[in-house]
Amino acid sequence: MKKIMLMMIALLLIVSLINDKVSGQTEDQLQRLKKRVAVFQFEDKTEHHWRWYTGQPVGEGMADMLTTELVKSGKYQVLERQAIELIMKEQNLGMSGAVTQESAAKVGQLLGVELAVVGSVTEFGYKKGGTGINLKQKGLGFGIQSSSATVGIDVRFINTNTGEIIAADNVRKEQSKKGLKIDTDRIGFNNKNDFDESIVGKATREAIEEIMVKIDSQMRQIQWQAKVITVSGANVYINAGAETGVKVGDVFTIYSLGEELIDPDTGLSLGSESSKIAEIGVIDNNVGNGKASKCIIKSGSGIERGNVVTVH
Repeated sequence: MKKIMLMMIALLLIVSLINDKVSGQTEDQLQRLKKRVAVFQFEDKTEHHWRWYTGQPVGEGMADMLTTELVKSGKYQVLERQAIELIMKEQNLGMSGAVTQESAAKVGQLLGVELAVVGSVTEFGYKKGGTGINLKQKGLGFGIQSSSATVGIDVRFINTNTGEIIAADNVRKEQSKKGLKIDTDRIGFNNKNDFDESIVGKATREAIEEIMVKIDSQMRQIQWQAKVITVSGANVYINAGAETGVKVGDVFTIYSLGEELIDPDTGLSLGSESSKIAEIGVIDNNVGNGKASKCIIKSGSGIERGNVVTVH
């Protein structure tokens, strides 16, 4: 009886150690695997449409700034705007000039991203006042002035797996300055140093930084996913590799999705029933220069192109 008890205790300890190892691996994966995000060009809803001031459509400039900050953070795999625009053109989406919830979700699904960021610029520009000499010549002004700038953005975050808007917010920032100054109407997004030093540039930068914080918050609530590219014998290729943080030895679970459930009222996806069909282990994470991985089947069968890959 005593021997049986000792054997049971030893077995429980082994199971506990295995579970701790798996749990540790899972936590490590969740920390380093990069989720994919797509930033769509923001719509310009300002009264004057500031292309003349910035040298670039303000919605495009802000989307580019946000994309740059996301890449610099190193936390995410960020889709290039050219890829987004190509898919939208091929699918005849966004022809009206405005990106809708449905079109962003569809493009996101086709590109394999977890989060789509859609926005519209509602405020952008200066208010000026001043006293003293004010000489206007060749676009330059000189005098004792007070200036304030306001930037406002309505931003929405869309879970592309469901097409649902998981968060929406208005970000509004103001900056002001008083004193002797020379101003110009030639400051633009393409002149980074001058733009960053201007008060409208500083307000824009603060708005982008706040959106970054909101993206971090929303991404923590979305599950990392990849897709099966193809199956060749005992090998499975997935569309995530070293660029996404995948390492050799990682173990992933593969799910087969059932029929998609579409809300009859809204037309939005409500998800689908999924069933676990296999587990795979990564043996090469540098396929396609790190864009994909080669895996072996550890258990299960019936794996097909398009099956969902998630953390074990």
